[in-house]
Parts: sequence; structure tokens; C-alpha cells
Amino acid sequence: MSDQTSERRFDDRVVVITGGARGLGWAYAELLASLGAKVVVNDNGSALSGSGSDAGPAEEAAQALRAMGAEAVASTDSVATPEGGKAIIETALDAFGRIDVLIHNAGNNRFAALAETSYEDFRAVLDVHLLGAFHVVRPAFERMVKQGYGRVVLTGSIGGLYTMPGTVNYAMSKSGMIGLNNAIAVEGKEFGVKSNLILPGAMTRMAEGLDTSQYPPMGPELVAPVVGFLAHESCPVSGEMYVSVAGRIARAFITETEGVHRPFWTIDEVASQLKAIRDDSRQWTFHPAEDGFAQHLGRSFAMASGQGAG
Repeated sequence: MSDQTSERRFDDRVVVITGGARGLGWAYAELLASLGAKVVVNDNGSALSGSGSDAGPAEEAAQALRAMGAEAVASTDSVATPEGGKAIIETALDAFGRIDVLIHNAGNNRFAALAETSYEDFRAVLDVHLLGAFHVVRPAFERMVKQGYGRVVLTGSIGGLYTMPGTVNYAMSKSGMIGLNNAIAVEGKEFGVKSNLILPGAMTRMAEGLDTSQYPPMGPELVAPVVGFLAHESCPVSGEMYVSVAGRIARAFITETEGVHRPFWTIDEVASQLKAIRDDSRQWTFHPAEDGFAQHLGRSFAMASGQGAG
């Protein structure tokens, strides 16, 4: 059973969780429901590869939440299409009249080496992870902006930062999620809509095929409180990435070296300056939701005009 002692509750908040019937998604659903949330459990019941469908898991999960005393409904639409994504959000609106929290957790795996992966397997993973995120974010974000409140938690991965062999489709999906997270944070800021990325490590069926014999305890229940915090109205951050693996919680972010400015470059000069260009003793870190794009340009332009890094 999930922790029910949190002072941060979700009474009357409507939460949509994709991939919510099993693994990490179920841990999120169970925790937030125990804290008063009204939950839409979305899961099309597909196999790990993303093929097939089964209404059973979502219906059973929603029934289990109702048995806990929570309000919950099942959604079996697929995130892989725009129509499916819209239907998932409409399920929340039809059942509860609003959507406060969107947790996009749905995922699939199709391992293959880059030189051997088929386009079908490539798209099958992007359609669920990355395009699936857009398919649910687009209608949810519009509604959140109109109501002046929303929390989005997208699922990234250290695989999107560092990448394992045989996972080009997964790596591209998870690194692409960074841009979507930033877009929600930047455009949602004035409307009370915040978005953050969870980079979870947990023992679920997504780990099938990997050698996990030396892993420490990595249950989904270790990740759920981080997601619960990011989904709560009190969460102060937006446009950020949080790692949660085996009980460790950390923030991940993108950083530049200060670099080198010259008014003119040749190929040989780039080569000769490479050590200085790569020197990480002086770094720039910008925050997407705090005008990071403009700050990057401003400091870069300052160097170009001879005013220094600022």
C-alpha cells in the first residue's frame, strides 16, 4: 500500500495517468488516489512491444481504486494517435468535469541495434512515448490554460540523456521529451501550468530483457512520492528534470561551457582551441522557465560585442 500520511493531498483534483494500470503508473495512481485524487486510469492493455490491446488492466485498476474508496474511471484509448489522446482527456472531462494533473507514463520497448532497427519498430516506440505525450498534452494543456491551473509530469529517462545500446527509438523519444517539457513550462507559466520530467529507474516489465541481477531494491513505490510532489499544487518548480532511481533523488540539467569567442574562425583554429572550448571549469546553466533562451543569447552576444560573459 502506498504512503497515505502526506500533508499534501489531492482532494477534488482530477488526475489522468497514462499507462496507469501497471508498474510505475499503478504506483502513482494508488498513491494519489489514497490522497484524495479522482483518477482516470488510462491503459490500453498492450503487450510490452505496444502490440495488441486488453481492456482488463485499466478496468481492474479502476475497480481497485474504487475499492479503496477513491473515485476512479478506466480509459482504454491509445496514446499513439491524436484521436486516442483527445479521448483520454475527454474521459476526465466527461467523468469529473476538469483535468488538474496529467502524468504521461505510457511506454513500450522494441530493442534493436541502430543498424538493424526497422522503421516500424522505430515509429512504434516514438508513437507511444514521444508523440503519445503530445497527443495527451495538447488537449490537456488547452484546458489547463483556460482554467488557470495545471500540473504535467512527463516521463523521461536517463536513457534519453546517456543512452544504452539497442535503444535508438527509446533514446530519441526520451530526449525529445525535454523539449516538450520546456514548451509546457515556458508557455504555461503565466497560466499557472507547470511541467516537470521524471527520470525513473524501477523494476517493472519495461526492464524485461535487461540483466538486473545486481540491482538494489528499485520498486515503483520509491518513485511515486517524487511524482506526487511534482504533481501537487505546492510544487514550486517547472521545466526541470528529476532523477529517481533506487531511492536516490537528484536534479538533472543541461549545462554549457563558457566557451571561446573569436570574430573569425578557421577549421584549424577550432581544432587548436578545442581544449578551451571544452573546458568545464566555467559553466553556464540556464533555466527554461526563467527566460533561459533569452539569457543564453544575451550572454553569447555580450561575448561577441567584447563585453565579456556577464
